[in-house]
Amino acid sequence: MPEVLVAGCGFTGLSVARMLQAGGWCVTGLTRSEESAVALKDEPFRVRACDVSSAPALQKLADELGAKPDVVLHCASSGRGGADSYRSVYIGGAQNLTQAFPEARLVFTSSTSVYPQTDGEWVTEDSATSPETELSRLLLEAENVVLKSGGVVARIAGIYGAGRSVLLRKFFGGEAVIEDGGGRWINQAHRDDIATALALLIQAKAAGIYNIADDHPLQQHELYTRLAELFTHPLPPEGPRSAIRKRAWTSKRVSNAKLRSLGWAPKYPSFFDAIKDDLNLVKLAGGCD
Repeated sequence: MPEVLVAGCGFTGLSVARMLQAGGWCVTGLTRSEESAVALKDEPFRVRACDVSSAPALQKLADELGAKPDVVLHCASSGRGGADSYRSVYIGGAQNLTQAFPEARLVFTSSTSVYPQTDGEWVTEDSATSPETELSRLLLEAENVVLKSGGVVARIAGIYGAGRSVLLRKFFGGEAVIEDGGGRWINQAHRDDIATALALLIQAKAAGIYNIADDHPLQQHELYTRLAELFTHPLPPEGPRSAIRKRAWTSKRVSNAKLRSLGWAPKYPSFFDAIKDDLNLVKLAGGCD
């Protein structure tokens, strides 16, 4: 039975862990706190508390586990922290996991924010990555640690699903703004589709870089216009480009062709497919009963 260590059993990691467990993998899930580990005590796999940014803690865990994992999925969160958190969790976490489990293949969840393009072009895994912000540059540094170890980097578009959507929350909460004419391209992926993609990358023994995004990027104005029509809701006001953005202002369309070549296909090809078929998405995001 193949073994996988899921470092970061949260919003996305827990879904992947459950999927792999159901598929016959022996799963160990990691959470940062004991409280989070206790909350997962009823899961059909073992869950341990361990901070990936601590090399001694990870080495102790490796010694205690006995059997070594075939794959380590690094999807731990920075907890919305800044540069120091990114450095310790992403770069330090990748280094520590590689050292603690040197025989395992490392799969790292990065972000499509590393692509700096602003002209709406389609970007692939071979496109230029020279982000303006420190946070995205730190993600690239973590990617390099993973790639040098022979691992996999999954660059993930904006995550939504399972009752969560920043766009819907802002739209229904009156916080949304059509920025700078609304021409910026927005790339997203449903949490369930991200989970199936990560599970495939683990099972297919893939290496290198893969984008995870749905099939249909949307321009901001089109997205909000369709939402306004669908829910008979006021269109957000127009305004200047927001200067408050952790990972810089970009406008590009992210291609998922390389991932599709492995046989992956999203359950929700577009954001509006999810709005139609994921019954809890709009309800829990504050849109309707």
